[in-house]
Amino acid sequence: MDEIYDVMILGAGAAGLTAGIYSSRAKLNTLILNDGAIGGQLVLTNEIANYPGVETTKGFVLANTMKKQAKDFGCKIKSNIKVAEYHLEGDVKSVKLDDGREFHARSVILAPGGRPRSLNIPGEDEFKGTGVSYCSTCDGEFFTDKELIVVGGGNSALEEAVALTKYATKITIVHQFDHFQAFEHAVREAKNNPKINFVMESEPRAFFGEEKLNRVKVEHLPTGETSEINVDGVFIFVGYLPNTESLKGHVQLNERNEIVVDTEMKTNVPGVFAAGDCIVKRYRQVTTAVADGTIAALSVAEYIRNAK
Repeated sequence: MDEIYDVMILGAGAAGLTAGIYSSRAKLNTLILNDGAIGGQLVLTNEIANYPGVETTKGFVLANTMKKQAKDFGCKIKSNIKVAEYHLEGDVKSVKLDDGREFHARSVILAPGGRPRSLNIPGEDEFKGTGVSYCSTCDGEFFTDKELIVVGGGNSALEEAVALTKYATKITIVHQFDHFQAFEHAVREAKNNPKINFVMESEPRAFFGEEKLNRVKVEHLPTGETSEINVDGVFIFVGYLPNTESLKGHVQLNERNEIVVDTEMKTNVPGVFAAGDCIVKRYRQVTTAVADGTIAALSVAEYIRNAK
């Protein structure tokens, strides 16, 4: 059998990287396998101003710092991989990649994170990359001096709308309710920005355009009346979906496909833990993901110690 790691972490977002920092610093032989960008949702966040001890930073900067810390402690990180098979039962767990390689470990931390939720309305797929976006950090600059719609009413929607005002001339926030779900400071900052206006109790129904998006059909929910808004781009921030489809049948998931864990981040499978946006929890922030990763790594250290 190939090398057996003490812990194999699947995912390199804030939770996975933190788990890698803690487990490798505890002298556990640690491997992180990641199929996307290092940092996960962190790299999609334009500015982080509420991370304790850090006044303001970019998401990708924080992610790169975490990656360097993990590697400096001895953590191995392999990116751009795709897990084809999971074997999580027994004393030694393993995964098989789509290229045939296999990796083995005495314990596993699942940290696959999540992805932006789509609206699933006509034109959304057609105009992805030509007017429809889910990442202000990635695409905001392309809309300099343009007019935008931001869909959503949570922290991400309002904070990213404010961030987009440094590029756009006008932003309309379209939200399905008559109130926001965001923290009060985020609501206040958005309302105080002269470039932002609001269309409440409304939802987009379709996207239109020729080669690129140029208008959006919006329905006012209380009346059912529809109207079209001329716009150059739409940014969608309506939540996320956990990246757990491939884990069905391997660990316990709830009705929203979130991984069920206890307070020590243990799943229902011995030696398998989970952390970050993929687990059942109410609040999803960088700090909560970091906390999950910390707890998972400490729990793994105890598991490995007791197994010897």
